[in-house]
Amino acid sequence: MPGDKYEKYGRPIPPADTNQDYMTVQETAHVLSVSVSWLRRFLRDHPKMCARPGRRIVTTRADREAIIAANRLGGTAHRGSKRRATRRSRPAPARTASPLKTAA
Repeated sequence: MPGDKYEKYGRPIPPADTNQDYMTVQETAHVLSVSVSWLRRFLRDHPKMCARPGRRIVTTRADREAIIAANRLGGTAHRGSKRRATRRSRPAPARTASPLKTAA
């Protein structure tokens, strides 16, 4: 069961006006249709795309447009999905061309 802080800060909430100049992280996540945790990670990796008056994180219209553009380019959305290279226990046998046997 989610706690009170998750209900207040961890869920996207619809803003009063979707075209307002400044939005909180929760409102921005709702407008961009992303999760609040993804948006916080993204803004942590790209600190110039937000403002921090005090402890709050606020985005402007220009910041939201930059986030959309970076997300379209394939920013950090799939950061952990790379496959790890596996190491073989033995090297593969070398392939050699076998000489053709001729019928006598």
